[in-house]
Amino acid sequence: MTVSWNAVADRGGLAVITGGASGVGFEAARRLAADGFELLLVDVAAEPLERAAAVIASDGGRVQTHIADVSDATAVDALADRAFDIGEVAVVMNNAGISEWTTSWGERQALDRILAVNFIGVLNGMQSFVPCMIEASRPAAVINTGSKQGITTPPGNPAYNVSKAAVKVLTEQLAHELRQAGAPISAHLFVPGFTYTGMIAAHVAEKPAAAWTSEQTVAYLFERVAAGSFYILCPDNAVTPAIDARRVMWTAGDLAQDRPALSRWHPDWSEAFARFEAGED
Repeated sequence: MTVSWNAVADRGGLAVITGGASGVGFEAARRLAADGFELLLVDVAAEPLERAAAVIASDGGRVQTHIADVSDATAVDALADRAFDIGEVAVVMNNAGISEWTTSWGERQALDRILAVNFIGVLNGMQSFVPCMIEASRPAAVINTGSKQGITTPPGNPAYNVSKAAVKVLTEQLAHELRQAGAPISAHLFVPGFTYTGMIAAHVAEKPAAAWTSEQTVAYLFERVAAGSFYILCPDNAVTPAIDARRVMWTAGDLAQDRPALSRWHPDWSEAFARFEAGED
């Protein structure tokens, strides 16, 4: 069953957004509130959550807040119970995420934290919400926030890459299963480009010229959701959709052509990649 965003938006209802106190989660909440959705904004800390809700309410949005650790399945079940008590759930955006430095052979506690929030948090959101959404049989959408690091998997933070690669695969499976079930629910993998969020602002005081704002990224997200896209790879001020496409194709080519792992960053292949990215090969 094909489900249009217009069908979801026309009926309205409740939008649940995890990681909603800042960054793209907050901007998505503002956008959905402006489009007439009621909001249930979710995060782990009360103070930033209430500040975000106050901003949305001051613009006329209907917003409630809920504190939850998405890595805790019981807490997410309670979140879902509250959401369905409020009304019809139209949008679930599993967006909460964290990042810490890791390597492949160390930092096990950091790895466990990242997987618990970034992947298990999305899994919990799907398992707590999707069965009831299917039962409700109303037009709805599930948006899971991935990352380009889960697709091209650059070196430097394996735990984060693994968590986001897992979100990609899980969301692909969700889309297929919803289609097979004939459920009026669309699934979307939201893949921001270089976006100036609080996570980056903690290390860089001013927005880099290459980065998009969260508002720009969210505008692109809903433009592509309205167009029916599943994979929503957002560009930024340095990376175009054409460049993204070539990077994804090169990554797939590592497997298809038996190149070294992560050949894009391998000294023997870096020049070949540069030519390919530029469209010379």
